[in-house]
Amino acid sequence: MNPGLEKLHPYPFERLVQLKQETSVVTDAEHIDLSIGEPKHTTPALILNELQKQLPKVASYPTTRGVDALRQAMAEWLSKRFQLPDGSISADRNILPVNGTREALFAFAQCVIDLNDNHSNKKTRPVVISPNPFYQIYEGATLLANAEPYYINCVEANGFLPDFDAIPENVWRRCQLIYLCSPGNPTGAVIGQESIKKLLKLADKYDFIIAADECYSEIYLDEDSPPIGLLQAAANLGRDNYERCIVFHSLSKRSNVPGMRSGFVAGDEKLIQAFLRYRTYHGCSMPLYTQMASIVAWQDEDHVHVNRVLYRQKFDAVLEILKPVMNVTKPDASFYLWPETPVSDIEFATGLYSRHNITVLPGSFLSRSIAAGDPGENRIRIALVAEIDQCIEAAERICEYIKTTCHSL
Repeated sequence: MNPGLEKLHPYPFERLVQLKQETSVVTDAEHIDLSIGEPKHTTPALILNELQKQLPKVASYPTTRGVDALRQAMAEWLSKRFQLPDGSISADRNILPVNGTREALFAFAQCVIDLNDNHSNKKTRPVVISPNPFYQIYEGATLLANAEPYYINCVEANGFLPDFDAIPENVWRRCQLIYLCSPGNPTGAVIGQESIKKLLKLADKYDFIIAADECYSEIYLDEDSPPIGLLQAAANLGRDNYERCIVFHSLSKRSNVPGMRSGFVAGDEKLIQAFLRYRTYHGCSMPLYTQMASIVAWQDEDHVHVNRVLYRQKFDAVLEILKPVMNVTKPDASFYLWPETPVSDIEFATGLYSRHNITVLPGSFLSRSIAAGDPGENRIRIALVAEIDQCIEAAERICEYIKTTCHSL
């Protein structure tokens, strides 16, 4: 068996299920689930109609590279959204469709981590750097590639952003891959141009790959200030060959189709071609009907704008209720809140579920305790994915819980 399997932590939602099974609900109030980042807004009709129209293509095998029209739609969207130089993103050389970012983020580490002859010496295992808190796929991918995870705490004092200056040189020397998540999950923080510039210099010096998970890039709160992307920052520095850079994008959050499992990776041509070779054997090509529906999704921005408006309304309404009783701030992007809790995050989540039938995710389920502390401790993740009336109702119950229960503990 792969020895990394024994090192895997239980997935956050497995832990949450166990926590809820051990807790009795003592209210008749309707359950509201704010724990999982699964969009609940209506899937756009243009996507559903195209899926229905293309269903007969289920009789045909898809290719790993996908159809030309899909890669072209992805390349055009990426170039326009991030203002990339004309011709710097080729649909043939720099784009690869994937079945959502989750499987691609995992598979990419298996493709690029090079153990050489060091795998028998634990001290010289390659390092994969990850933000902390984090999407647990980064950690699982690292462990199953037999690499060593290194966590960078993203805390409020630093704007919930990774501090690259705090990473020791001996870690950089062993680093082969760093995962970024911008906008961040669960914090919503956006990494800026200067931080990416610093990271690119480090990548050149120490020879590692930057893998940027940008699946929340289209859920932002200031319509005039969309989050910058890794490729955009690289191009701004004249690096329009995108060397060492790979980005991951998805329709799940952008277009409210998490079940369609459609996204893409883009960037450094050498890395894309290597990943294509890997995926040809991996056997993970996107169904043709999904490809055709994805084309119309990437080509339309109207539904994405409507989506952002709905999230802004929810943030405004919920924060008005929660700010007087919690340390909580509006994020730059994403659909999460990452507030502090007046008691431990697990105690808070358990009590809230028991007394008010609201499910949130304890922050420590998304983080690891390291020497610098546990950045998820005494925080919860609230996903504002339910309809606005439910989000408001949930916020009012959370407020009531804090006032009547937490303050008496």
